Amino acid sequence: MDSRLYKKALLLSYFTVGYNFLEGVVSIVAGLLAGSIALIGFGLDSFVESLSGGIMVWRLSKHGEISLEEEEKIEAKAIRLIAYTFFILGAYVLYESIKKLYFREIPDPSLLGIIIATFSLIVMPILFYMKYRIGRAIEIGSLVADSKQTLACVFLSLSLLIGLGLNYLYGLWWADPIVGLIIVVFLIGEGYGALKEERLCNI
Repeated sequence: MDSRLYKKALLLSYFTVGYNFLEGVVSIVAGLLAGSIALIGFGLDSFVESLSGGIMVWRLSKHGEISLEEEEKIEAKAIRLIAYTFFILGAYVLYESIKKLYFREIPDPSLLGIIIATFSLIVMPILFYMKYRIGRAIEIGSLVADSKQTLACVFLSLSLLIGLGLNYLYGLWWADPIVGLIIVVFLIGEGYGALKEERLCNI
């Protein structure tokens, strides 16, 4: 039974990597076309989430081949690197958000961005539930933590959808950089949590 659950967990991690990579590419392209820092920031975050999912792929695929101590040691090093990536991306999105607010750089409405955020709001809750349930069943804390990071992405997607929707429907251009600032808080918080706990999220 455990081996079947490990395989399911590995497949979910592969899906997390692939989905977030694709989401990141599409979000950044849509953000560049519309001049939306919220979409670009969301896309950059998706790339980091893909890296985090890659750690889970590595850990689950190595299960039983190396000792638990070796797994945790290598995982901790990888997560520290990801934490620094969160900080770098957070600084970039912060700068761009403030610049767009100060100079009143108005983004174009992005229907594609709204579609991306909506699709993410459908996929991510399901992915969270499946990873959380399996992580608890096989008692792998890092998979449970990874599932909670997926849950955080649900709220991030909701913020993005609200910001893009306000701009698309009512022309409230400032909603876009404001959502960018919300994404900054998320990025910095995730980076700090990863450095503090040396894991993807607090359990």
